[in-house]
Amino acid sequence: MNAFEETATVTDEAPDVPSGLAELAKRHLVMNFTPASKYRDDELPVFVRGEHCSVFDENGRRFFDGLAGLFCVQLGYTHGAEVGDAVRNQLAALPYQTTWSVAHPPAALLAAKIAELAPGDLNRVFFASGGGESNEAAIKLARQYHQTRGEGTRHKFIARRVAYHGTSFGAMSLNGMTAVRSMFEPLMSGVRHTHNTKRYRRPEGETPEQTTAFLLGELESLIVQEGPETIAAIIMEPLQNAGGSLTPPTPEYFTGVRALCDKYGILMIADEVITGFGRLGEWFGSIHYGFQPDMIVFAKGIASAYMPLGGIIASDAIIETILDGPVGMFNHALTYSGHPAACAAALKNLEIMEREGVVENVAELSPYLGEKLGEVAKKHAKIVGDLRGDGFHRSFELVTDHAGKRWAAEPIDAGDFVGEHLNPALAEAGLICRVAIDAEGNPLVQVSPPLVMTRGDIDELADLLNRAFGLATASAGL
Repeated sequence: MNAFEETATVTDEAPDVPSGLAELAKRHLVMNFTPASKYRDDELPVFVRGEHCSVFDENGRRFFDGLAGLFCVQLGYTHGAEVGDAVRNQLAALPYQTTWSVAHPPAALLAAKIAELAPGDLNRVFFASGGGESNEAAIKLARQYHQTRGEGTRHKFIARRVAYHGTSFGAMSLNGMTAVRSMFEPLMSGVRHTHNTKRYRRPEGETPEQTTAFLLGELESLIVQEGPETIAAIIMEPLQNAGGSLTPPTPEYFTGVRALCDKYGILMIADEVITGFGRLGEWFGSIHYGFQPDMIVFAKGIASAYMPLGGIIASDAIIETILDGPVGMFNHALTYSGHPAACAAALKNLEIMEREGVVENVAELSPYLGEKLGEVAKKHAKIVGDLRGDGFHRSFELVTDHAGKRWAAEPIDAGDFVGEHLNPALAEAGLICRVAIDAEGNPLVQVSPPLVMTRGDIDELADLLNRAFGLATASAGL
């Protein structure tokens, strides 16, 4: 038993589980981004219990959760009882209260704690229920800030290609993922997209410094072309998830973006829905990469996803400007903003993370994770074109044509390889991770495990990936 498991309350058996749940789900539950085959032909997993870095299905089969749920279960699965006690106590005392011109203890205490952890003068917290809602709120806050300052022409936003920021109207408008947004267009006007930081397909021999110069030059050119007086904010993830664990090419990249924002009066928003609360070995990715945003958008890890919660952390300057303006308030509201039970869960989550040294664990073990995954990439070099990422967020980009850095249609299409060979191999190995076809047609395999992972867990994760890649390539005849 490792240090994290010793302090966790583990339930050996799941509560009584009714039979036929998969069929009920297929008949009545509309699932997130789930293809028709899962409703009709494919087996649908039903997970009923979790423990440390693993989840168990209704048949008792164990799966290593290499995705931390959905980049969010920082504490793993054995602190539910302790967090649940905090939630139960809060529900007994005050199950609900709005934050509409009133406050309550969990929201006030959590806002203060987040301000303590956040960089610089990011001291003001607005709560939402998830990442998309939080990005929606950030859009409105940025626009209201500029309007209050008499710069109402600043209504445009710049985001990055392939980036994902949510599925609500405004958040989807920020997305740089064409496949996700195209069927819902026209969306919010005035969103422009610039290159992301992927270096795998940059010109041969280009240095990280040259990549940084190109990206910053392109960004400034776009600002000038659109008109600086029309741009409200630039929004970027410190590590971009979609596209596969895209890190900044150099430390100067984000400081350069910050300098451009300052030069042209543009707000800088860090979307830290995934990178916030420890995933990169700091409380926030912006701290890890050494830049100061005007707002941070958070969700997921704030409560280890034990309860739904998100929000934005804004600078004092932004909020004070709005409070001094003609409206006299942030002109936005949500019924569940600062919900007492969700805030109680988040407070307990942060308490456990500090007590157990979870963020420090990521910082310590990140090099070892990189080393072990590097061994996997080397062993399966026939199909692994690139391994990249940082902290506990890594991605393999798979190719069959290494010279062209692409997955060739022959002898097997990328979609067929993923659907008919790779996904079944991962299931057989007992490993959960994210598999997708990227915007350039290459398969991506992402791992972003719970932050309580130990060296032994990393060894197991690498072994499972080795097995899955081996099974998939053998099955596909590669």
